[in-house]
Amino acid sequence: MGGVRPHFYCLPVLKRELHRQALVDAATSGAPQFFLGTDSAPHPAHLKEHASGCAGCYTAHAAMELYAQAFDAAGALDKLEGFASFFGADFYGLPRNSGRITLRRETWTPPASFAFGAAELKPLASGEALQWRLQT
Repeated sequence: MGGVRPHFYCLPVLKRELHRQALVDAATSGAPQFFLGTDSAPHPAHLKEHASGCAGCYTAHAAMELYAQAFDAAGALDKLEGFASFFGADFYGLPRNSGRITLRRETWTPPASFAFGAAELKPLASGEALQWRLQT
């Protein structure tokens, strides 16, 4: 199964599995110099599926769920709160947010696409089972 998955295309391009693993290791290390900085890129599907497609992944629909899944897979779920909630504020000298969210272990599948004006938006992990869900 080769080929390019345009909805996974972002920059910089990770060339090898060891590069992906290095990023996971850094994020899940618990070191305060690594913190969450989401960059959800809502590009219409017809521009992603194009000869000169746009870089960036749409993750806003499930950003925390995707982070929880990655941290859980790395055996570092206990380090997610610091990465997501504390280290960035501390780095920038801002007060920590006192609000809370709750994630629960629940399998669900993001939709294949969302309406995006007259276009269609294909989210990262569309049609794939995610193991965590934001409780509302």
